[in-house]
Amino acid sequence: MGRNSVIGWSLIIALGGFLFGFDTAVISGAERAIQDYWSLSPFEHGFTMAIALIGTIVGAAIGAYPSDRWGRKKTLFLVAALYFFSAIGTALAMDWPVFMIFRFLGGIGVGASSVIAPIYISEISPAKSRGKLVGLFQFNIVLGILIAYLSNYFIGSWGEDSWRWMLGVQAFPAFIFYILIYFIPESPRWLLLQRNDRAKAEEILFKIDQGNYMDEADAIVRDRDSNANVENKHSLFAKKHSKPLMLAFLIAVFNQFAGINAIIYYAPRVFELAGLGVQSSLLSTVGIGLVNFMFTLIALNFIDRVGRRTLMLIGSFGLIASLAMVSYSFYMLDNGTTGFFTTGLAITIYLMIYIAFFAFSQGAVIWVFISEVFPNEVRAKGQTFGSLTHWVMAALITFSFPMLTSYLGGGSTFLVFVGFMVLQLLFVWKMMPETKGKSLEQIEGSVL
Repeated sequence: MGRNSVIGWSLIIALGGFLFGFDTAVISGAERAIQDYWSLSPFEHGFTMAIALIGTIVGAAIGAYPSDRWGRKKTLFLVAALYFFSAIGTALAMDWPVFMIFRFLGGIGVGASSVIAPIYISEISPAKSRGKLVGLFQFNIVLGILIAYLSNYFIGSWGEDSWRWMLGVQAFPAFIFYILIYFIPESPRWLLLQRNDRAKAEEILFKIDQGNYMDEADAIVRDRDSNANVENKHSLFAKKHSKPLMLAFLIAVFNQFAGINAIIYYAPRVFELAGLGVQSSLLSTVGIGLVNFMFTLIALNFIDRVGRRTLMLIGSFGLIASLAMVSYSFYMLDNGTTGFFTTGLAITIYLMIYIAFFAFSQGAVIWVFISEVFPNEVRAKGQTFGSLTHWVMAALITFSFPMLTSYLGGGSTFLVFVGFMVLQLLFVWKMMPETKGKSLEQIEGSVL
């Protein structure tokens, strides 16, 4: 019963990841029609594309407060409502400011989801399967991205108002997500740490692991009591939390300086830069989504077997090599050199390899790792810090990518990403601890 219950609860929460990915990617198919509909200037168009990212930063920044105060479950209801009303509002908006408000609300939902969903899954998961279960969140993100690309492709032929359907269709999974949240319990760790409700927490822990639920409850209580008299125990930036802060910050920075958001948001433009036509670029974008999906699925089957650190080591080498080949191809293209390396097909292949290594490593590991390395008493705040770092870096890369490619060219832009992946390799090799197979309390003892 325990294993099936946890899988079921995790799948429900992971639906928030699907909405996360769908909301992030769906705008790529509607952005040109939206610009034409309201006759937006280049600045207004850029602001329209960025407004959801600004919302994610806000959502990530405030996500810990309702999660700690009202509980993980109630906050997830709020996230589902934000997704639903954002989809309806953007689809029906007749004025640009109204559209921007609802798009911003959707961004808040994405940012808050990136904080709360991984926390919840990590707090209900047995140590031996926590990586795979938290990884379901990332799996559903990439599934949402893929479905958004496919949805845009099919809905795009529905006429001049097809962009409204592209954005509005998200209301259906958002409504389902809201209903399904009724069937999950509150986090047992939140009940013990924030409400001191041991009876209810043990009832939930019993469903998770009938054999060890008492030991698990005792470990959580001991951890809480051992920190009861520690000064600034609830301060995320207390000296004792410096190492998990550094680990979360660095993995979030490297995640974005791999260039992933530049590819997700601007994939058609990158492929056009490589010389592909518009239709070929759209099909290549769907290919990106498929590769991302498949290799995330593969990673979920390895993350608890070989560990987070091993996946990151493999991924770092692969990202360095694939990004270097993309950079080399663009340099040859910029210099007017002809041959296979300058063809759109070659660059497409290298980018597919890049996506495969990213999905197998950074994509699968980031939300798992950040949700694990912080102590119980500051986990929500730590997840907020890691998610906030991620989204600030995402906004920075998204804003700067068009300028970088304009001023530096494709070759130098991707060479910058190569440099950061070399730094990531050093970080994983020298600093990143392994967390597989350990309880959250054991990880706290080894990291702090």
